[in-house]
Amino acid sequence: MNESYQNKRFRRSGSDRYLAGVCGGIAEFLNIDSTIVRLVFVVLTVLGFSGVFVYILAWLIMPAEGEKHSLLEQIIRNFQGKPSQS
Repeated sequence: MNESYQNKRFRRSGSDRYLAGVCGGIAEFLNIDSTIVRLVFVVLTVLGFSGVFVYILAWLIMPAEGEKHSLLEQIIRNFQGKPSQS
């Protein structure tokens, strides 16, 4: 595997964001412009491939920048009655 991707992880961007930072985080991971990623989501939505659903799913799965756990992990832990871990 390429060395530049070995230490990288998907994270929602804290600085390059319009909604939840998903496109900015994907763009940072792939080292491309975030506008390209946003256009891909728009095209997926217009073509009926449910870009909105994929965006929401990525928002739940990708942890925010500086966080260890994703929003979905925190929701599951709260549902199970376990203490939240930051």
